[in-house]
Amino acid sequence: MSLSAHIDDLISDESLTATLSEMVNIASPTGEEALLAGYLCNKLQSYGIAAETQKISDSQANAIGKVEGSADSKTLMLYAPIDTVSSNSEEEDLPWLGPEMRDDFRAKAYVKDGHIFGLGAHNPKGHGACILETARVLKELNVELPGNLIYGFGAGGMPTHGRAGFDHNSGHGSGCAHMLSQIPKIDGAIIAKSGTSVTWEEVGFIWLEVAVAGKHNYVGARHLMPYDNPIANASRLVLKLEDWFESYSERNASVLCRPQGHIAHMESGWKRMPSFTPEAACFLIDLRFTPQQNADDVEKELVDAIEMFRDQLGLSLTTKRVQTIDGSHTSPSDPIIQTTTQVWEHLNGRPHEPFTLMSGATDANILRQYGIPTARIGLAKAKQPNVDFALGMNCVAVSELRHLTKFLTLSVLNYFGKMS
Repeated sequence: MSLSAHIDDLISDESLTATLSEMVNIASPTGEEALLAGYLCNKLQSYGIAAETQKISDSQANAIGKVEGSADSKTLMLYAPIDTVSSNSEEEDLPWLGPEMRDDFRAKAYVKDGHIFGLGAHNPKGHGACILETARVLKELNVELPGNLIYGFGAGGMPTHGRAGFDHNSGHGSGCAHMLSQIPKIDGAIIAKSGTSVTWEEVGFIWLEVAVAGKHNYVGARHLMPYDNPIANASRLVLKLEDWFESYSERNASVLCRPQGHIAHMESGWKRMPSFTPEAACFLIDLRFTPQQNADDVEKELVDAIEMFRDQLGLSLTTKRVQTIDGSHTSPSDPIIQTTTQVWEHLNGRPHEPFTLMSGATDANILRQYGIPTARIGLAKAKQPNVDFALGMNCVAVSELRHLTKFLTLSVLNYFGKMS
């Protein structure tokens, strides 16, 4: 029997389904990953793999496993984040996630027509389940690796500040950074994250807060004194920026990346008394940039555009940077990119086809900041009717879980020269 066929026999749809369902059923919004980390640690240990949790806070933790090879040689990490972007709480998620809690918004897995549904079933938990299944399959193969293999499951992988009641720094790759600061040097990493091609670079981002000024006033006095509504002022500026983001993306596209921008949070006034206008309206911009761009240059380009529109519209405003994560790049000639690309071509039977419209940022940036050459690949989006962004995160085909598990298993073997 060929190695490929043997791996096919070892990968279990039942195991993948059960593992992912159990992971989905453990709610793990950013800042509350400790219970899931404990589950992952126990699962690795049940396969005979040395594993431990890494406590970050009372509610937040990573999980990490290690298989020592036959020699003190290269160390490869398979990595996935474990936190979900929404919380499983109606109070916290609605109405911004939708008018009501759909079944797929909840940390309660269900299986239908060969798909697993539930909060984070595709991203990130489907990726984590594939790494766990890879760990089980490699243990069953009983191949002696000439190096070390690390299984890393990181908290705080979502691009978010701390939720109410949790540490402000609980997101933005904080768990990954915590993990890497406490383990020996890693020579290469594969991050399992959405996307079906091997990618070797991804965007960074800058968050900029804009405060647009106006005048505190009362609707009954609008006609009796100077009226300057900051909400209306900010809205005019937002429309200008939405057009500008498209031209920015065109100007700054790289080989793999097409950096995007948008405005996703706005705050102004008193909800309890809409009869009064406030003095200011604030909104947040998320602007992505390629590894070839510099964060300070990007901020200047953005602020210059804002100030140009300010002058055109006759506004008064201020800007403030609130977060930056740099983009990152691994050389396509690095062994981790070469070996994963070879596996992709082996499984697909054709030359590798990279995805050239990247604008998502992941913990791959943190891994590369620590000097670790990193390849990214993940699950395909489920082909379901009316797939919106949330359902794309919360639904995955079992067949895709199987495919990614085989890819990861072969990539480990190929990296260590054991694929043939």
